[in-house]
Amino acid sequence: MGVFERYLSVWVGLAILAGVVLGNAAPDLFTLVASFEYAHVNLVVALFIWIMIYPMMVQIDFSAVRNVGRKPKGLMLTLVVNWLIKPFTMAAMGWLFFRVLFAGWVDPQSAGEYIAGMILLGVAPCTAMVFVWSQLTKGDPNYTLVQVSINDIIMVFAFAPLAAFLLGVSDIHVPWETLLLSVVLYVVLPLVAGAWTRHRLEKQGDGQALDVLLHRLKPWSILGLLATVVLLFGFQAETLIGQPQTIVLIAIPLLIQTYGIFFLAYLAAYRLRLPHRVAAPACMIGTSNFFELAVAVAISLFGLHSGAALATVVGVLVEVPVMLSLVAFANRTRHWFPAA
Repeated sequence: MGVFERYLSVWVGLAILAGVVLGNAAPDLFTLVASFEYAHVNLVVALFIWIMIYPMMVQIDFSAVRNVGRKPKGLMLTLVVNWLIKPFTMAAMGWLFFRVLFAGWVDPQSAGEYIAGMILLGVAPCTAMVFVWSQLTKGDPNYTLVQVSINDIIMVFAFAPLAAFLLGVSDIHVPWETLLLSVVLYVVLPLVAGAWTRHRLEKQGDGQALDVLLHRLKPWSILGLLATVVLLFGFQAETLIGQPQTIVLIAIPLLIQTYGIFFLAYLAAYRLRLPHRVAAPACMIGTSNFFELAVAVAISLFGLHSGAALATVVGVLVEVPVMLSLVAFANRTRHWFPAA
């Protein structure tokens, strides 16, 4: 591992600190960057995520993707966790904490909005960042692509009715532009670019050139992740400083839910005897969230300054450090699973 990968948790910690400091020192700059968006999708963040994901897309061997269907257990694990377990446990966790445990500290209206924000996170499984967690755990890039693609297809049809059911709302507005644009920017475009790059190099019959390119691109992938972290924490720097107690209250059930759903999926993967290259990304997909979509829906339903919007933002803030800790755990327990 290079110096970037070996000390990634240190760099992410520094990026979080830099984002909070810069966001409070130069809020106008981050306000300007935040204004570069379309359909609630920030184009600067999309660019950094594109830089982060493109090197991973070059690694995908499309001739091997068709073989994924011969090993359906990993796909089934992801689908069951994402759509039959996680949304309902997230709703139950929100109700337990904000209607029971924290009822004396939070007024009923705010509590309802915090629960709504958690539900929106729970019904939006991750898309782009999964490729990062997959690479950091040495996951199978071909299998990860299929897992993400199937989840995206299901999300197009299942997000609205599932969110409406759990929120108790009969007519939920889904910002389809946000959903479709995010999938295009975060998955389709880097995938097409990566596939084209790999095809050109393979057509030239130069396997060594592909290895050299991947080696040169690897630092850019980490830099894209760090730049994304700086921006996300810079956007929310004033919220972090201004509402620390509320953020802690929201973060507690989110942390318990995140670790709980991961270990539930990890145990299932262990019992199914999945290879680690499939098990680790499958569990990461079920654990992390498509926070861009959750934030956009929370704003459209409840308003920019609502408790629901704040809860989805807290989901963004806790996800990166938590997922890095789970990546470290998955790597340390690689020997629990079959190698292939």
